[in-house]
Amino acid sequence: MTARAVVIGAGLGGLAAAVRLRVMGYAVTVLEALPDPGGRARVFEKDGFTFDAGPTVITAPYLLDELFRIAGREPGDYFSLVPVDPYYRILFPHGEHFDVFADDERLLDEIRRFRPGDVPGYRRLARHAERIFDVGYLQLADRPFLRPWDMIRVIPTMLRLGNHRSVYGLVSRYLRDERLRQAFSFEPLLVGGDPFRTTSIYLLIHTLQRRWGVHFALGGTGSIVNGLVRLLLELGVELRFDSPVERIEVADGRVRAAHTADGLRIPCTTMVANADPAHVYTELLKDAPRARNTDAAVARRRSSMGLFVGYFGTRGTFPDVEHHTILLGPRYRGLLQDIFQKRILPDDFSLYLHRPTATDPSLAPPGHDAFYVLSPVANNRSGIDWNQEGHAYFERILDALEDRLLPGLTDRIVTQFHITPDYFQQELRSRDGSAFGPEPLLRQSAYLRYHNRSPDVEGLYFVGAGTHPGAGVPGVLSSARVLEKVVPVPTGSSAVPLPSLGTGR
Repeated sequence: MTARAVVIGAGLGGLAAAVRLRVMGYAVTVLEALPDPGGRARVFEKDGFTFDAGPTVITAPYLLDELFRIAGREPGDYFSLVPVDPYYRILFPHGEHFDVFADDERLLDEIRRFRPGDVPGYRRLARHAERIFDVGYLQLADRPFLRPWDMIRVIPTMLRLGNHRSVYGLVSRYLRDERLRQAFSFEPLLVGGDPFRTTSIYLLIHTLQRRWGVHFALGGTGSIVNGLVRLLLELGVELRFDSPVERIEVADGRVRAAHTADGLRIPCTTMVANADPAHVYTELLKDAPRARNTDAAVARRRSSMGLFVGYFGTRGTFPDVEHHTILLGPRYRGLLQDIFQKRILPDDFSLYLHRPTATDPSLAPPGHDAFYVLSPVANNRSGIDWNQEGHAYFERILDALEDRLLPGLTDRIVTQFHITPDYFQQELRSRDGSAFGPEPLLRQSAYLRYHNRSPDVEGLYFVGAGTHPGAGVPGVLSSARVLEKVVPVPTGSSAVPLPSLGTGR
């Protein structure tokens, strides 16, 4: 008997899982509901512009490199990463800006411009973030949390590191200037968390970026997706697009097959879901016995925020605009309360502006710029009617960008469109239109997050933003790493010999 695995979803987590399963010896079929690969990292092309739909910040590039090297390939033959410097430019409401640099001296000079007295505090903060990183990332990111004891034994360490505090709370212990507090606490928003509520274990993001840098893939993040697809085809993996899974067949408590919307039954011995676990449990497994992840248990989990993302291309370029810009609004705490707790659509906003043509002009026609602008918003539990609000909201964002950063923008736009939490709920099947799965609260982390190995169905595993360790490209790729610790390696006649891999093409 051949050991067969089905992977549901061709996002970065699903593609990474398919590589690892194939190298382990499984025959692998990837089923993707959309007509193209990437999931949240898919690509939109319009009017000669190429837009990354989702993640644009690549950190911990070794996680990508090892996917190719374990298959005997050189990653440089499939995609190219280049460093981004500065990492970000942060614009404050009154016109000041703060650049986050890779090297200490330039970063410390930036801090001195705002408050010289905060330099010693930042040094202590950075050391504290490194200690959190050493535990939260190096030790725990690719460790499965399957039993209560797995979490209980790390609680004393987490308490010593202050992980019961929020990111903003811990940053505020070290920095006095409010602008610097915002500059060093916004990063949980990159993984769907409120800096005032997200556990300070997510300060590890600061060290993660400084350890390995911030990179951009030439051709966009989609070039990484395409490289992984090409690798999988070379390894003999079957990829089926336009193949949404409608039901997971379970018999005697074990996964048996995936059933697609077009009537196919694809049997397997192992299944990996790169899909929202809430959707898998309540829809794909709605008729299967579930002792742990019942509909009621799923409903009690708190979803992360939603996203409004606008894409636009301009005639002419804006050479003074950095690759990554964070535009903070007039309110910080109040805006986040509106998004995460009140779930309303406020009049103000904070924005992330991505200008990929600052690094790779090929993503737009000659003499043009490509942009995407991201605004954190409430998820769909808010009841916001995006069909009614979406166009006007985008216009308000464009007006703000023209006023603060992109003079003459309105007259220079040649193409534009947007997505809302409805896209995440309807196209990506994400519960509540959440962009990042469960909100990264301490009570929804590690053992308390959806497990990488299902406790309800034998042979079912999870990768992606919804499971441990969480959202973000490093988190998603680390979740695929966890598979090697929980998925059995095929033995005997079940093993599938790999093609001749060599050391490159």
